[in-house]
Amino acid sequence: MALWKTKSVNSAVAYWVLAGTGMLFIQVMLGGITRLTGSGLSITEWNVLTGAVPPLNAGQWTAEFNKYKQTPQFHLLNADFTLSDFKFIFFWEWFHRLWARLVGVVFIIGFVLLMYKRKLKSEMIMPLLILFFLGMLQAVIGWIMVASGLNGDAIYVEPTKLALHFIFAIGLISYAFWYSLKLLFPVTRFRNSRRIWAFSIGLLVLVFIQLLFGALMAGNKAAAVAPTWPGINGDWIPDNLFRQRPFILNFIGNKITIHFIHRNLAYLIMLSIFIWTLQLFRSGIIRSQRMRLLTPLALVVFQILLGILALFSSKGIQANHWVAFDWLALLHQLNGMLLLFSLIYAIYVLRPSMK
Repeated sequence: MALWKTKSVNSAVAYWVLAGTGMLFIQVMLGGITRLTGSGLSITEWNVLTGAVPPLNAGQWTAEFNKYKQTPQFHLLNADFTLSDFKFIFFWEWFHRLWARLVGVVFIIGFVLLMYKRKLKSEMIMPLLILFFLGMLQAVIGWIMVASGLNGDAIYVEPTKLALHFIFAIGLISYAFWYSLKLLFPVTRFRNSRRIWAFSIGLLVLVFIQLLFGALMAGNKAAAVAPTWPGINGDWIPDNLFRQRPFILNFIGNKITIHFIHRNLAYLIMLSIFIWTLQLFRSGIIRSQRMRLLTPLALVVFQILLGILALFSSKGIQANHWVAFDWLALLHQLNGMLLLFSLIYAIYVLRPSMK
């Protein structure tokens, strides 16, 4: 039973924030493509303003290619690259950065315009400024990640920095999505929903951890170490889970450990969401929302199916070639984000009364 409601705020502000949330979702998708195409190290400098313009003539392209030739990735992996090959990977990294700039432009122009038209209430200013500074922080983390792959014998960016970049992106987009919900929908609180609301938060935490391990899977190229299912190379519990010392390194650098955790955490999340869905139907809290709140269950089942198919297809991975695994890995990432959004929505609508 609903306890109380308040009116929604100005729709112009709400749709502006929602549009920004959509752009951030696309940005994460472009980041996935950039990673899967091996494009992330093609631009070796961080030029915030001038970097928005790509090379425009043969001389500029040659200069950029020569910079890339100084990287360990070129020497150790892509020494046979032609200028045409380089242009392909350059495009995805450039477009990824360009889209990030566009997100910033849309935010700044929208903020100034809405301020000028007096559409922004005073209580909106701080959350929006937090959103902006989180976006700036994410850009800095992105460059730190890229820089980790430009020195020594690195072929790719450091996996932990990739995971940090991804999880901060997820945090940013989750914050934007929550705030857009707050602007779009009236506040509704329910009696007797505290337990299922707490369960929802627990699920959200598990999904965040799972997304973190998904990023570590990607950064360590860990899918291909066990392209089998349901067992992991014939075992349920591999022998070399904790071979690294110190012990904590196994959770960020041991491919089989990361793979084992990511796979089994998926089963735990699916089981938990199934139980959560049963409790939701039995509670009768919000009958009008039941179909929407079935979404997490559908998404988690699809997510596990995508993960299994990606495992099988990982045997066909080819460097610098887009194959079936890459399509499945990208869909796996995007569907994981949709699962996250569905749980954020559930937490928003299931909030209990304060009494």
